[in-house]
Formats: sequence, structure tokens, C-alpha cells
Amino acid sequence: MSNPAVEVRELTKRFGDFTAVSEVSFSISPGEIFGLLGPNGAGKSTTVRMLCGILLPTSGGGKVAGYDVVAEPEAVRAHIGYMSQRFSLYPDLTVLENLTFYGGAYGLSSGLLSDRAEWALDMAGLVEQRGQLTAELPVGWRQRLALACALLHEPKVVFLDEPTAGADPVSRWQFWDVIYSLRAAEVATLVTTHYMDEAERCDRLGFIFSGRLVALGSPDELRSISTRESLVEAQCEMPAAAAQALRDRHGLPRTRLHGRGLHVSVPESEGAVERVRAALLAEHLDVRSVEAVTPSLEDVFVDLTRSRAEQWAP
Repeated sequence: MSNPAVEVRELTKRFGDFTAVSEVSFSISPGEIFGLLGPNGAGKSTTVRMLCGILLPTSGGGKVAGYDVVAEPEAVRAHIGYMSQRFSLYPDLTVLENLTFYGGAYGLSSGLLSDRAEWALDMAGLVEQRGQLTAELPVGWRQRLALACALLHEPKVVFLDEPTAGADPVSRWQFWDVIYSLRAAEVATLVTTHYMDEAERCDRLGFIFSGRLVALGSPDELRSISTRESLVEAQCEMPAAAAQALRDRHGLPRTRLHGRGLHVSVPESEGAVERVRAALLAEHLDVRSVEAVTPSLEDVFVDLTRSRAEQWAP
């Protein structure tokens, strides 16, 4: 078995009295796509910055591409690709000029840089745009260019911090096609996201909430997390009002809007569907359907974070 491309051990970061990341541990294998999923402010970006050698951990540590993030941060930075949610491109340079600039910053020789720039243009689907000013590119194309710049020096580990934020759905899927192409080269990829559809495309996921890792596993493993609750999906009129009524008057606090309907977590394993149906009818609402469903990743994440918030409440 090959050594992990990324190995994290009880990584912790404090800013004064505030703990942004608390004892986070996980590993990523070569060629694996690992997703770090969590709401804004959960600690995703802080974790990534520590692993990139940009922030020094308060305690704990890890290795990235074989280098220690505490003792060898400069070596870490030299051997990774990093794309932040505020990806740094020069808008007044052309696509090719941006690639040439970053290739020079990575120390690529002129001959190798020329070859790598052509590879990057083809990989990102920007061959026809090589002479176009970067400022004129749509958001999705700029994101692909930023990823191409991060991959010029052929790193074996890539960190992508919410790389598709603000992109349209088509651009997001095109971006993910590029991420998938990295597998063949055994590149390990860590991507942070709060998009559930993107989380589904990862090999493994870590759910992070309030700086702590609350679950770790493949999408299928996380969906199968056993709970003492049944999940019921209901379609009815006035779903927002119905959700409020179920929470306030029917003892079903884990009720939330889901699409045009409701998802209700019911503590009892038997009679869950009947209980939700009866509650909706008691509110004199037109009920179109009520059925038990298998939890989605979103359901699992919401339930896990909600239960942890209740546990950690002062």
C-alpha cells in the first residue's frame, strides 16, 4: 500500500480565545478526491491553509507530499497546487501570459514551461482563448484557468478551496471533469465545498462543523449512518407554514423544507409516516403524499450538525 499523500494528525488552530479548528485528523491517498464539507465558518479554509504551509498550526500537525507542515512549510508550498476561492489571476494579462507568469514563479525552464502551458490550455479547454484578456473570461473559464496555473508544475497534491463558488452549473460540471482527469496521474485532491451535488462526486468526505470533524467516510457510508430516527418526506400545501406547525405544535423539531416539500426526522422507527400524515391533517392542510425515504447526504449532514450543536451548547 502506498503512503498517504496527505496525513493530518489532531490539527488545531486557535486565534486568541477562538478555536477555528480542533483536533482534526484524516488522510488522503494518491489519486483520491477528498471533500471537506461544511457551512461557512466551519473551519474548512483554515484547515486548508495550515496544510498548504500558509498558517502555522497551534498544535497537531501532518505531512503533505511527504513534507511536514510545521517543520517544512516552504517545501510543502513548493510541492502542491493551491487554488483559493479568491483565485489570484492577473486580469490585465492574457490567458497564456498568466500561465507563463505562474510557470516562471514555479521555476519551470523555458522549454518545459512552453510544453506545460500547451498542456494546461488543452486540459482547461482554453486553447482558443490563449490570447484573450483574463478579465474578459466568464467566471467558469477563469476558474479553469486558475486550476491550470495551479497544476503547471505537476504537483502530486492539489488543494481546491471552494473552487466553483459563483460558477453556473455547466461550468461547475466542466470543472469537475478536470478534477476527475487528475486521478490517472495519481494526484491527490482535497476540495472544500458546501454544494451537496459536488460532495457526491468525491471518493471520501469529511463533515466539518464548528472546527471539528463530525463524520468521515464515502458518500454511501455516510448515508448509511444509523440513527434512531426515520426520515419522512411530505408534499403538502404551504410547506413553510406546515414545517413551523410540525415543529411548534406536534413535537417534531427536526422538520425542514426540502425542495417544494418537507423532510421530517421522526424518533419512532414505526408509525413515522402515520404520525406525520396525522399532524398535517390536524392542521387542515391538503396532503399530497407522505412516505418514508432514504436519507440523502444533505439530510445526514443537517442531522449530524444539528445534533452536535445541541451537544456542544453551553
